[in-house]
Amino acid sequence: MERGVFIVFEGGEGAGKSTQSGLLARWVSEQGRAVTRTREPGGTPAAEAIRDVLLDVSNTGLDDRAEALLFAAARGDHAMRVIRPALTRGDVVVCDRYLDSSVAYQGAGRDLGLEAVRDLSLWATRDLIPDLTIVLDIDPALGLARVERPDRLEAEPLPWHARVRQAFADLATREPHRYLVVDATADVDQIAARVIDRVRPLIGS
Repeated sequence: MERGVFIVFEGGEGAGKSTQSGLLARWVSEQGRAVTRTREPGGTPAAEAIRDVLLDVSNTGLDDRAEALLFAAARGDHAMRVIRPALTRGDVVVCDRYLDSSVAYQGAGRDLGLEAVRDLSLWATRDLIPDLTIVLDIDPALGLARVERPDRLEAEPLPWHARVRQAFADLATREPHRYLVVDATADVDQIAARVIDRVRPLIGS
């Protein structure tokens, strides 16, 4: 059985994560590898229900720590029921958001502390870390302009999103071997080509 590979797309709002994760999943499948494409928060019935709570604008004012705990709970269920089984089968898992989103959004954006939020997610997922995290970097003003109907997090003020962006950049700087940072304003096909170049050796293609 081939070794499973865990790849995550991260970045701010409107960066094109869903588009790029779809393009990568299609390319991996064309290489003859089984692909599991998923997202966070979500991926399981329970995690999708938590997603609805977290993103619903009617829940504005949700306690910051409660928010972090809900994200970790959704992630724990997702990791145990979807991601780990897929990796055990030898799949390439392509996920739209994962642990670093909590570190950036709740750790930096909510000022709960990067390490505290990271440790919470590591505990929830039993220390499941991606093989590669692709950060699609974009100026928050540009990214938010692409959002038609903002959810509860997208509706946060611009300085909040700027803190989130900086947190993603800092995380990538700390572990450059495990990250690829790409300018999200580049042409869609150019971004996809850069991603494929980095992924190719991981899947043995």
